[in-house]
Amino acid sequence: MKTDEEYMKLALDLAASAKGNTNPNPVVGAVIVKNGVIVGTGLHRKAGEPHAEVHAFNMAQQHAEGSTLYVTLEPCSHYGKTPPCANLVKESKVSRVVVATRDPNPEVAGRGIQLLRDAGIQVDVGILEKEAQKLNERFIHNMLTKRPFVISKFAMTLDGKLATYNGHSKWITGEVSRKDVHTLRNEVDGILVGVGTVIADNPALTTRLTELDGKNPTRIILDSSLRTPLDAQVLQTEEAETIIVTSKEVDSNRVKEYESKGAKVLFVSKKNSGLDLEEVLSELYQQGLTDILVEGGGAINSAFLNAGLIDKYYIYIAPKVLGGKESITPFTGENPESMDAAKQLYFDEFQKFGDDLRIIAYPKK
Repeated sequence: MKTDEEYMKLALDLAASAKGNTNPNPVVGAVIVKNGVIVGTGLHRKAGEPHAEVHAFNMAQQHAEGSTLYVTLEPCSHYGKTPPCANLVKESKVSRVVVATRDPNPEVAGRGIQLLRDAGIQVDVGILEKEAQKLNERFIHNMLTKRPFVISKFAMTLDGKLATYNGHSKWITGEVSRKDVHTLRNEVDGILVGVGTVIADNPALTTRLTELDGKNPTRIILDSSLRTPLDAQVLQTEEAETIIVTSKEVDSNRVKEYESKGAKVLFVSKKNSGLDLEEVLSELYQQGLTDILVEGGGAINSAFLNAGLIDKYYIYIAPKVLGGKESITPFTGENPESMDAAKQLYFDEFQKFGDDLRIIAYPKK
């Protein structure tokens, strides 16, 4: 007989397989077990489609009665694009429900669990809770802050260099790491760079995966004075949507030139020497973007770092030493006077990709 943790691990694996496809919804997996036999499984595959519990009960049919349902997130209790799953669970006649973590959505927030308990169903909460919360960190962040989850991604040499003094950076890391970056792009809603990156590198900012048709996230360009070249690859909008975020003070005629190329232009306030990043994220969230991969240079990275707006880091380190006092580093900005000014992170995961090392880190809170 398997344990609750083993069945929940299966449900979490099912949920993880849809990562990047369910936004703005969470990823959710469900497993139905009766007398030690799995009689139903399901996952939420895409926003607007049936939830994980629906698929699991469709598979279990009459075997659901008297069974145990394992679900990675509290069953919803409100009407959205689909009916509430808590009602479906109640009507299924399961005897027990095991929930990994509560739903942070204020429209749910314990109501689904209480509805099931009021119906006489045993509900146990907290099995593999940390794993479930990490899997849905983007959704939880959205619910609590009403802004996108921000991931900073950069590649550097062992001595912390992003590029040579003249901006040459192809390639720091190997092919395996670069493929992993495209897998990451496939999971997010948006890729964000500054206009300096567009001018220097003219990137396409699309997803290139050979084994599947990758999702091209929305391309976001921070450009306070509209310097993006009109022939830039990011303005070829057949493959992906492009949003240019600029100052409210720019020339309206210049705006029309970008709009004629198919780009969407958003206006935000200026702050210090750049744009108000909190307002930028608020505007992007209103556009439906729930997570953003920041792939900018040192100035953009520093702006997000100093504003306290980076939620997660993907750092790729190549076994190379570049040197050079003028070589470019991932974070620029003002010169700190002591180590006390350093932003504190904690390393969560280490993994080799070919010859490179990938570190996943989070800010200490």
